[in-house]
Amino acid sequence: MAQTHILGYPRIGADRELKKAQEAYWRGDISQQQLLQVGTDIRRANWQAQSDAGLDFVAVGDFAWYDQVLNHSLMFGVVADRFVDGAAENKLDQYFRLARGRAPSGQPVAASAMTKWFDTNYHYLVPEFDAEQAFCLDSGWLLAEVREAQAQAHRAKPVLIGPLTYLWLGRGVDNALDLLPNLLPCYKQLLAQLGELGVAWVQMDEPILGLDLPAEWRSAFSGTYQEISAAAGNPKLLLTTYFSPLRENLPLAFSLPVDGVHIDCVRAPEELESAVALVGEGQVLSAGVLNGRNVWRADLHKWQRTLKPLAAQLGDRLWLSASCSLLHSPVDLKTETALPQAQKQKLAYSRQKLAELAQLQQLLQEEAAAAEAGTEQGESTHSVAEKLRDTWREQCYLERASVQAKRWQLPLLPTTTIGSFPQTDLLRKVRRQYRNGEISEEDYLEHLRAEIAEAIRRQEILGLDVLVHGEAERNDMVEYFGEQLAGFVHTGNGWVQSYGSRCVKPPIIFGDISRPQAMTVTWSRYAQSLTSKPVKGMLTGPVTILNWSFPREDIHRSESCLQIARALREEVLDLEAAGIGIIQIDEPALREGVPLRAAGHADYFAWAVGCFRYTCSAVKPETQIHTHMCYSNFNAIMDAIVSLDADVITIESARSDLRLLSAFADKTGGYPNEIGPGIYDIHSPNVPEREELVERLKKIAQVVPVERLWVNPDCGLKTRSWAEVGSSLLNMVAAARAVRDELA
Repeated sequence: MAQTHILGYPRIGADRELKKAQEAYWRGDISQQQLLQVGTDIRRANWQAQSDAGLDFVAVGDFAWYDQVLNHSLMFGVVADRFVDGAAENKLDQYFRLARGRAPSGQPVAASAMTKWFDTNYHYLVPEFDAEQAFCLDSGWLLAEVREAQAQAHRAKPVLIGPLTYLWLGRGVDNALDLLPNLLPCYKQLLAQLGELGVAWVQMDEPILGLDLPAEWRSAFSGTYQEISAAAGNPKLLLTTYFSPLRENLPLAFSLPVDGVHIDCVRAPEELESAVALVGEGQVLSAGVLNGRNVWRADLHKWQRTLKPLAAQLGDRLWLSASCSLLHSPVDLKTETALPQAQKQKLAYSRQKLAELAQLQQLLQEEAAAAEAGTEQGESTHSVAEKLRDTWREQCYLERASVQAKRWQLPLLPTTTIGSFPQTDLLRKVRRQYRNGEISEEDYLEHLRAEIAEAIRRQEILGLDVLVHGEAERNDMVEYFGEQLAGFVHTGNGWVQSYGSRCVKPPIIFGDISRPQAMTVTWSRYAQSLTSKPVKGMLTGPVTILNWSFPREDIHRSESCLQIARALREEVLDLEAAGIGIIQIDEPALREGVPLRAAGHADYFAWAVGCFRYTCSAVKPETQIHTHMCYSNFNAIMDAIVSLDADVITIESARSDLRLLSAFADKTGGYPNEIGPGIYDIHSPNVPEREELVERLKKIAQVVPVERLWVNPDCGLKTRSWAEVGSSLLNMVAAARAVRDELA
């Protein structure tokens, strides 16, 4: 009989217990022991959910206090030198120092760099290697979790990031493969330890097999797995891949000395037949048939028909799973008490996907259903791209820049922020009271007006040049728009982890999208009425709204994106008509939507970039269009970013120690429009010193012409306190003025 398992389960808890406990611990409201107990409770609940659903294995080691890649860095002793001085008093606090630059004990320090996990909105902490990197195994946390699961009679399947993927994710050396011989002994030792605990199977995640790998990396797989699979008594290895077709790497994966291979049958259903032909004698084929990154119920009868012959051929060597870890899916649909039943019955969160696996396992024992379910056909990528071919603004950037300079009269190195200001406990309380019907709409609106007025007042005191209204009315940069656009459904508890304690609640695209009414105009007009300085209108771009929502599966994503772009175009023109002359359309998710294989890039950019330009191509030349991107590898998509044709782009730069800036500097002749590389990291509570910012700004000015250079933080300030924001922005403005005076 086919076996069932998953690659990982959400670690935030059904009610975001982990987030709440983390933040309480960082504030000093609970002890470390209390925090540890919350983690224990979540792990046990996750394992029990998998066991109750009848899964043959439970995933162990997928829990993390902040990030699974950081787990591995500490397990292998990959700790940058700056974390050694002033180290924390205990391992967990040291872990948090690496993640966020500060912990209840130890000295503040610059946090580890953070970037997107492949093409998802999850952020991982980047391993920092050096040429003399030494690795040493400290596996106590993983072994303890395995024992913990075994003590509860669970059949534990530990989850590890494979050695080649782990090295690929890091930075700091020219060729991370040079470090492989020093790393592999740690993996061998770890597998031996797991074998001693009686572990039968270990999951080894190697998602880089879905990339266009250089030849030397492809060649490294055979020797690597020959070495770590050799020892007798070690657990069997399940090599897991996801997010992308394997293509030329499919035969490679099955040729390795591993006991099973997992493939993503959602992203690459066409490879299932080839995989069956390649599976070796005694090898397991794990088919990821449930979409681990969406919330729709699966067509189990379709998979029954597809998998029935495979089940007969492979027996218990056919494993059923989700396409990837369920980390990217909300936890439990049962917590959605307000969704209409007609909508709920179409959905499956992580807990429900466990039940779907059990149902599919049972269906494979029955006769396959004869009926073939029909699916809608939406517009093709090609037809959407054709509609968006001519979406450039009438005037080129240089012509627009001249007109905009006359209108705004901004100083050299103009200062601004990305958009959001702190969402205080009081603001969240008032929003909750309004949604619960405890205060009137007018009381709620009056509070929002007061928040916006205070944000404008603070910015004027700080001396910023271009202001924002602070987004007090917004719960999230995507959910806010999903709540106002027709075609979306928003949930009460559809939370997924973005990084650390940061969770987001993506809306669900249920139908065709349109804009019933203006969404931001009232608040932008009000904010502008409070000051003589320009206030940016703030929108989330169509590609980001799409990529940070749960999309439809019956039409191509490009069609939904075009529908969103049409709605935002109406909003942009209404903002312009209301006197808002600077409009920021954020696209932080442009990069993560890029197919992992280069062959799909041209089609994606044709419709994604076209949709962005469509939102703003009808504005007047004096209207300045900004966009923002963060935590992405820009090097491979620079042509697409230039094609956005935004007048100003702001990017994350400080957290990555200005590495991302090099992509813009390396562009032939430099990035052609205006740019604001972030000069301080907003995801750390540390307040940057003025002198530090001056030096960073001078370094940026060496690669970006000062007449096109803006000064801003890395990202929005929603997650910070006003005390941190005020001090940081005061130092940022002072640094800009100091460099401005020096240049003058």
